[in-house]
This record gives sequence, structure tokens and C-alpha cells, in this order.
Amino acid sequence: MARRATQLIPGTGKPEQIATVLEHEIRSGVLGFGDRLQSESELVQRFSVSRNTVRKGLEELSSRGLITTKVGIGSFVTFDGTPVDDAIGWSRALANAGANAETRTLRLEIIEDADLAARLGVENASFIAVDRVRTNADDGHAISIERSRLPLSAELEDVPLRGLREGSLHQTLRAAGLMPDHGEEWVDIEMLSAADAAILDCAVGTPFLRTRRLTRAADGHTIEFVTSLLNPAHFALHLEF
Repeated sequence: MARRATQLIPGTGKPEQIATVLEHEIRSGVLGFGDRLQSESELVQRFSVSRNTVRKGLEELSSRGLITTKVGIGSFVTFDGTPVDDAIGWSRALANAGANAETRTLRLEIIEDADLAARLGVENASFIAVDRVRTNADDGHAISIERSRLPLSAELEDVPLRGLREGSLHQTLRAAGLMPDHGEEWVDIEMLSAADAAILDCAVGTPFLRTRRLTRAADGHTIEFVTSLLNPAHFALHLEF
């Protein structure tokens, strides 16, 4: 998809400019529903910016709800059959998928976890723990539990005191300049423990879909490790090949 070189305005955020140019092309019909954007390499040449700047621009476009991204063979979680694009944040992604979810924070504090640090290959064993439960806002039935672990850093050290930005972990990480670039995810089944069953108001031993997701920045350092328990009445894993 050939496009002419696009000049960006000095002194204005380049990722936001890139997102705005592409948004105009989408809304004006230059790019139709389901069309592919140019590749990262093509966008780098078109806007004369770095690949990291292009990625930030695409993430901004994704946060506006205008694109989803897929890379080659892959998998993604669905909610009631609708793909959940968690690149825009889990809360917003669930809302876009039709979930009428109510979120409650169970834990927001600094913890020490030497075992996790060793597994992730990070030197500091201090993490910010963010545990949240989501239930249906109408009848209260269980949707999910997510337990996020963020390596403690100067950018995030005051999060336990001031809370999440706009109640969103996604927005909190963006505001701190922590931009996910790549990662891994593991999926299996876990029977609910007595503690989790009590939180979700389910029977002990109820099978839930368990995902463990590790995201890293472009330089490879760990941004987040999150373990989620997802109600299989709503969630499924969809594979593409």
C-alpha cells in the first residue's frame, strides 16, 4: 500500500501526529474496514521516524479503538466470541467486547517475591502487586481475577500511594513511559482454590481458564507479569494459523 512521504510538524508529539494522520485515513474511507495498514518498515520510511516512534503511534491509534494488531501465527482471547484486544487496556477491551463488568481492586501494594524475580530474570525482587476482580454489573456473577506484578521502578514507585491513573493499569503504564513491545503468554486450566472461589462466589474446584502473560519493552526489560483466571462461560482461546 504505497503512500507519499508525510511531513510531521516539529515540536509536536510524533506518535500522536502519526496516529492522527492514520485516523483521518480510516475515517475518510481511504482505509476501509479490515484493510491492512502499511508495515512498520513502510511507516518508518513514510514518516521519517524510528520504529519505536511508529509503534507508539500505532498503540495510540489502537487506544482510540480504531485498529487491532496481529503478528503472524498467533492466538487471542475472546469474550462471548468477540476478540479481546488488550492492547487498549483490559477494561476497555472487555467493554468493547460487550462485557458489562464491574471492577474491584483487591490489592495495590509493594511486595517482595524472590522466586518471581528469578523466573523473570530481574535483579530486584520488589514488585508492585495489582490484584483486581471483575464481576457482571447486573447480577454479580464472576468474570475474572487478574493479578499483575510490575517490577518496582522509579517511574512507578508512587503508584501504591496515588492509585492507578484513571483507574487503569494500561493508562498508568503509558503515563510512566512503559510501552509494551513484545511478550509471551501461557494458557491452561486451574481449579479454583478456596480463597479464589470465595472472591468469585463460585464453588471450590470450579475450572477456570488461566492465562499467564509476560510483556516486555523494546529493550527487553520486563514491564508486567499478570496471571488471570477467566470464567470459561465467557472466555475462550482462539487460534489463527
